[in-house]
Amino acid sequence: MKTMKRILIVKVTSLGDVVQTLPVVEDLRHAFPGVTVDWAVDESCAEVVRWHPGVANVLCAPLRRFKKMRHAGDFRAIAASIRALRTHRYDAVIDLHGVYKSAIIARLARARARFGYLTQDLGESGARFAYSHRYGPRPHCGAWHGMRVNAGEALGYAPRAVADYGVVAPRDARLPAAVVEPTPFMLMFHATSCDDKKWPTDHWAALATRMIARGVRVLLPWGSPAERDEAERIAARAPGAAVLPAMTVRQLGAAIGRAALVVGVDTGFVHMAHALRRPTVMMFVATSREHLGIEDGPRTRSIGEAGAAPSVDDALRAIDAVCPALTVGAAVTA
Repeated sequence: MKTMKRILIVKVTSLGDVVQTLPVVEDLRHAFPGVTVDWAVDESCAEVVRWHPGVANVLCAPLRRFKKMRHAGDFRAIAASIRALRTHRYDAVIDLHGVYKSAIIARLARARARFGYLTQDLGESGARFAYSHRYGPRPHCGAWHGMRVNAGEALGYAPRAVADYGVVAPRDARLPAAVVEPTPFMLMFHATSCDDKKWPTDHWAALATRMIARGVRVLLPWGSPAERDEAERIAARAPGAAVLPAMTVRQLGAAIGRAALVVGVDTGFVHMAHALRRPTVMMFVATSREHLGIEDGPRTRSIGEAGAAPSVDDALRAIDAVCPALTVGAAVTA
C-alpha cells in the first residue's frame, strides 16, 4: 500500500448519495494516518460535507447551473471552482459518482492517479475517458458499502467494519419555535423528487394522528411550494401536526439533530438522519431497500420494497423498534 498524503473524493450529487459516501473519509483517514482529504461536490450538496471535520477542503461548483448559464457570475463561479480544484496535486482522485460531470472534475484535478468505475458500472459510459485506473467489479452488497469496498480495493486497504459518518448536527442554526420546544417531536419527510417514491397522503395523515395520540409533536418540513401544499394536506387530516416554515439545509440538519425520531421516504434528509445517528425509519415504495436501504443495529429500519409500499402498521412497528421511548404512554411523560 503506497503512502497517500492528499486524496480527492469526487461525489457531486445527490444529497442522499453524498451523505452515504461520508464513511469513505474515515476509512481513508484510518488507512493513511495524517492524510489530507478534499471533496469535490455540487454547491447544492456542499453543506453536509462541511460538517465533517476530516474534510480539509470542500471544492464546490455550480454544476446544476451549467446548462443554464446566462450571467457573468455563473462563469466566474465555474472558473473559480476550476482554479480551486487545481490548487493542490493529489496522490489519488477517487470518482465515486461515475458520470460526465464527475469525470470532468477528476480529469481537471492535478493527480498522480485517477480512479473510476469499470465501463459497465458507470452511470454514463463516456465518463471512462477521465481515469488512469479502474475499480474492480461492483461487489455483491448494498450500494453504500460497495463504494467503500471499491475505494479500499483501489488504494489497498479494507474498509472499517462499521460505517463511521463522522458528522455532527450544526448547533448554530436559527430554528423555528416548534423545533426548540422541550417536548419530543418527530420529523416526517414526506417529500421526494420522484413521485413514484411517495407514500400516500392518507398514510402520512394516519401515522401522524397515531403519533400525536402518543404525545409526540409531528413536524412537517418541505422544500418547494408543491411540497408545502402536500404538508398542509397532511396536517389538515391530522389535527395537531405542524407545517414548518421554509428551512435551509443547515437548519434542517440542526432540526434533525434535535428530533426524537425521523420518518421518511428514500430521500436525502432521511439518509442525513441516519448519518446523524437519530432513530430513523426509511420507507421504500419504488426503489430497492436491499440496495439503497439503511440498517444500523437498533437505531434504524428500512421497510417496504419496490412495488410493495409499507402499511401504517408496518411504520408503527418500525418506530417501536427504533425508538421504544415513543411507545404509547412513554412520550406523554417524556
